[in-house]
Amino acid sequence: MSTTYTLSRTFTITHARYVTSKIAADLRQLRLFYRYPPDADIDSYSEEAALLLRDGYLERVDYGFRREDPVFGSQWVLLLRYTARNGLLEDDHAGRVPPGVDITDARFWSFLSYSGKFFALSEAERAQVLAALPINRTTAREAGFAIGTWTGARTYSTADQGVIRSVFRAL
Repeated sequence: MSTTYTLSRTFTITHARYVTSKIAADLRQLRLFYRYPPDADIDSYSEEAALLLRDGYLERVDYGFRREDPVFGSQWVLLLRYTARNGLLEDDHAGRVPPGVDITDARFWSFLSYSGKFFALSEAERAQVLAALPINRTTAREAGFAIGTWTGARTYSTADQGVIRSVFRAL
């Protein structure tokens, strides 16, 4: 006699909120070091990411500080980038946001990219998804990068899904 088991996992809003609670923890550490973003915004960013992550509509979301350069345009000087991934098994602790980055004349900014699954929806379905989010984003050009380094890769996941966090810091 043999027995066969099938394991099926559903990625729920509870799973997504667990992952994005770590994004919120990073943003709170960012606020501790740099005074932005405000707590109410952190809660909204976390919920936005959770809703999009749950349904597979999040490609990537960036939070950080960017500075306007007269020659090169808008450039990140400190960036926390979260890229959605399936098949993740590691789950790191949140934190280790770099302190002491010179953000003089820089503004806090967030940039979000939707997944191909989101763009495969009809226009009416996309509008419905966007209407349910706590943040009303506008179209913007993605900022470039000053000279710097990428460090601090961490994985935040549960139920084999989550995000990979990378940190960019200008030199």
